[in-house]
Amino acid sequence: MTTDFNRIITLLRKEKGVTQKQAAEELCVSQALLSHYEKGIRECGLDFVVRVADYYAVSCDYLLGRSADRNGLTLSVEEIPNPETSKDGIFRGSVLPTFNKKLISNSLNILYDKLNSCPDKGLVSEISAYLMLAVYKMFRLVYQSGPKNASSLFSVKKNVYPGYSDAAMHIAESNVKAILSGEDSSAGSAVKSTSAFSMTTESISSDYPLYATSLFNLIKTSEERIENKK
Repeated sequence: MTTDFNRIITLLRKEKGVTQKQAAEELCVSQALLSHYEKGIRECGLDFVVRVADYYAVSCDYLLGRSADRNGLTLSVEEIPNPETSKDGIFRGSVLPTFNKKLISNSLNILYDKLNSCPDKGLVSEISAYLMLAVYKMFRLVYQSGPKNASSLFSVKKNVYPGYSDAAMHIAESNVKAILSGEDSSAGSAVKSTSAFSMTTESISSDYPLYATSLFNLIKTSEERIENKK
């Protein structure tokens, strides 16, 4: 059984709003056994996987971590909607850059729509600053690899920009954490309520049917990369 299984069944139970005892009864297993499954102490059989899939209305592939989408969908570049296209509606370039660009663009659509439901100026500014700095850093690395590209495009010196931009990103991230946790920061006042950001995998899929699969795949890909760096 994959290591994703225990995490996903725990997530689904909490999103459904049922206790471990209630879920165990409805899945026809003991609470102790379900607890072992959720903690990854024991592995279950295929029949239990199917029961869980039916109970939470998700696919077996999703439970097993084979798909980032609740319905078990897998993505190809042609299937991902285009939030922005060229004038003729066609993305130019090879498959991998196009695929990743769409994942990121579609995920940002969800993020900024959520921010629009709680349009705090400081919060939006700091999240945007963090994202712009990340793009700036990567673009500058690519730009500087061209031996004939003029360095005068950038005003921050070559040897200090990596550390300075990292510091600016950390400051923006800290300001976002403070604002969301109810603390005032130099970037703005605390958000009084974060109820607008309440969501589940089911609500994300329902509210953003075009973009949800992109976001879930971005999360899955990012966490696989993080896990590989441990």
